[in-house]
Amino acid sequence: MEKTMKVAVMEGIGKMALIRRQIPEPKDDEVLVKVEYVGVCGSDLHYYESGAIGNYVVHPPFVLGHEAGGTVVKVGAGVTHLKAGDKVALEPGKTCGKCEFCREGKYNLCKDVIFFATPPVDGVFQEYVAHEAALCFKIPDNMDTMEAALIEPLAVGFHAARQGGARLGQTAVIFGAGCIGLVSMMACMAMGITKVYVVDVMDNRLKKAEELGASAVINGKNEDAAERIMALTNGRGADLAIETAGTEITANQAIHTVRKGANIVMVGYSKSGKMNLEMSLALDKEVTFKTVFRYRHIYPMAIDAVASGKVHVKDIVTNIFTLDDIQNAMDQSVSNKAEIVKSVIKIC
Repeated sequence: MEKTMKVAVMEGIGKMALIRRQIPEPKDDEVLVKVEYVGVCGSDLHYYESGAIGNYVVHPPFVLGHEAGGTVVKVGAGVTHLKAGDKVALEPGKTCGKCEFCREGKYNLCKDVIFFATPPVDGVFQEYVAHEAALCFKIPDNMDTMEAALIEPLAVGFHAARQGGARLGQTAVIFGAGCIGLVSMMACMAMGITKVYVVDVMDNRLKKAEELGASAVINGKNEDAAERIMALTNGRGADLAIETAGTEITANQAIHTVRKGANIVMVGYSKSGKMNLEMSLALDKEVTFKTVFRYRHIYPMAIDAVASGKVHVKDIVTNIFTLDDIQNAMDQSVSNKAEIVKSVIKIC
């Protein structure tokens, strides 16, 4: 095996470069993974466009990418559940295991998390990565490593559906048909929700939602989304709304479209970080607001959903780029959002 690997680094806002670095050596509790596919997340694009998300500021050179799938090539001395040749999905966040949230099982809320591509921690737009073995989940033979990479966003969708109490026989409405909106829709369907309606303003994304099984799609630019949802539910409203667009308009539409006593799950981040919500209507309906921050204890469920055929997660991918084409991949993903729903980088 070579001693160095190819790494894509962000050198500044809107600027990528390929360099070579030493291939890491796995610690006793780690495995070395040959990275084969990495999904391009909205957070990657935000860092690429603006150089920061809130208090997390990129200091170049910085490696983006946290949605990874690959093959184990070397195991640490203390690792027994994985071996060279195993295909794995990498959960990107290593938590402390000691704080009150970790002890409660809510490890996604750990303040000392080390998460791929969250400054100052480098991500995985690179050929190899050493990662804690307990966070590398073996996938079955009938799955491939592109599907393994997509387990990360799918985990967000399942966490959103679980936060909303999704169950058999319900009706749900998803606001936003980007990657997270689509995986939330697929998670709801896998958990038995009977009808899922999807709202967006981009026709290509709505077309993708239709392809993936949405019961109906609504272009919020062309019609009143709340009126249409109420008509589709015979005036009752949806049992569950999942808001992934991160806009004040869609957040308030969610309040209007759910029935009394329903759950609304907030997933999308607004650009300003603030929203004015119609709380009087929310109070009158006694809705329950839930929020989502990443996920917890979801990877095994998500892998099983894909392996069993309940979720065809690879179908969300619209564009595949190579690592050598990383500058174009990032530029296209930023500038061509009307056409690109989900980009994936083929690393090896």
